[in-house]
Amino acid sequence: MIGSFFSLLATFAYGPEIIAIALATPLVFLTGCAAQRLRAARPALLALAPVPALAAAIVAADSGPLVLDQTLFPAVFVLGPPGALLLGASALLWIAGGAFAIAVMREEMENGWFAACWLLTLLGNIGVFLSADLVSFYLAFALVSLPALGLIAGSRGMEDVGRLYFFVALLGEAFLIVAFVALALGAPEHSLLISDGVDALAASPWRNVALALLIAGFATKIGLVPFHVWMPSSYRAASIPAAAVLSGAAVNAGVIGLIHFLPWGLHLAFWGDALVAFGMIGAFYGVAIGLTQRDAKAILAYSSVSQMGLVAATLGKGLVAGNAAAAGAAALYAAHHGLAKGGLFLAVGVVLSRVPGRSAWIEALVALLALSLAGLPLTGGAIAKLAIKEPLGDGVVGALSILSAAATTLLMLHFLARLLKTPRRRAEPFAPSPISPWLVVATASVGVPAVCLFAGTPAGLATLLDYRLVWEFLWPVLAGAALGAAYGRRLDQAPNVPEGDVAALLQRAGEPSEGLGVALECADNSLRKWPVAAAMLLAVATVIAGTGIFAR
Repeated sequence: MIGSFFSLLATFAYGPEIIAIALATPLVFLTGCAAQRLRAARPALLALAPVPALAAAIVAADSGPLVLDQTLFPAVFVLGPPGALLLGASALLWIAGGAFAIAVMREEMENGWFAACWLLTLLGNIGVFLSADLVSFYLAFALVSLPALGLIAGSRGMEDVGRLYFFVALLGEAFLIVAFVALALGAPEHSLLISDGVDALAASPWRNVALALLIAGFATKIGLVPFHVWMPSSYRAASIPAAAVLSGAAVNAGVIGLIHFLPWGLHLAFWGDALVAFGMIGAFYGVAIGLTQRDAKAILAYSSVSQMGLVAATLGKGLVAGNAAAAGAAALYAAHHGLAKGGLFLAVGVVLSRVPGRSAWIEALVALLALSLAGLPLTGGAIAKLAIKEPLGDGVVGALSILSAAATTLLMLHFLARLLKTPRRRAEPFAPSPISPWLVVATASVGVPAVCLFAGTPAGLATLLDYRLVWEFLWPVLAGAALGAAYGRRLDQAPNVPEGDVAALLQRAGEPSEGLGVALECADNSLRKWPVAAAMLLAVATVIAGTGIFAR
């Protein structure tokens, strides 16, 4: 489905050049943001920086690698179909998020530190989809994780949120750097190419260690239970545009990591079943805790925990079966989730500052976007559900995925109810409207999956309109709606689980994470003895330190 669409564009002759421009643009704009005379132009630069990445996603898939061999460690960048799909969806969301921010928080965007964190996170987000070697991928993954702290904990009173996010991010980085060293040690001639390391896993004595650390490292980014604890408080603390890009785009760094680093031809039942188990636990756990939340953004965060659980389960089933097609299906599902979830975060801002006289159709579109996450027929969510239907199968996991659609419907109805109860802000008389970028994202949440379906399956529309499939996707939504009608009001009386659930309870029990922090620091000191690890960490530290200097 996905590969057929992008193969149509593979004849483009300048793919490597477009990839280079996509990577260079955030860096060039970062330099421009350092100039005080360009202060007023910073918001526009932030919105325009992802445009070349969107172009790369459209025309540069499978077009050949970009190789930079004049560096200490040769860097290789290439774009395959799953990466192109996720890059395109993410770039579109970054553009819309930047345009939305111009309308609602222009002063913050003119701040040098905020602009630097935004562009560095964007650079990392673009890089993870393009990197084909361990060093480049690690640097990109670190950039999509660490500078995002400035987007999350930039407000007063958010220090605890920032510390929790930073701790989980560092934990994920520690897992991955050890895993990458293990991959390099097992690869022929200690090759740093991702493909060489993954291909060598079958005979590597480090296989199980590497797989455990890879899954744990990427689980911290996608919010797989129990590594989800940073998501609710972080998304709530972030501004609406930042929450949109972090929930819809940055989270896909973990998805593409699993796609690139899992060995699809080995039929690894243990690790695949583990992903399925934790994924399905997350699918229902996210809904269960989300139903106890009162804040609309926190509800969306727990919805991400649930949806990323389904992505993990899809990848796990593919790993068990040795089915590489599951990676493409998971990428399509994650791309739709990113656009829909990013659109819902932007919708929070639109509804809270809604234009008088337009509220009814806005709220109807928000409801449609929310229910698309449950697979409502004739939406992008139905196409995404169709994509993962085959990998998940018709057994227990397939049945649980159908039940999770009903649970998602109930959670989204709870989100809509809490959103409509949130006090509105009075809009400025001549303030630019944030509606247009939101509408673009909402439209793309249908358009992107539709293009993939129709390009990959000539009878795509007929398949989507088949009455049996329509009913299969419709009845869980109706069941969830019935549960919402019967018990929705009782949710307001349900106990309110603190955001971050497990982390909040541990914090109340006496800051037990302090010992983990010491252990993490010791592990980091040990890792610095590895030459590759030291180079990676030094490069990340240099970029972030340099950013802090010019952004003051």
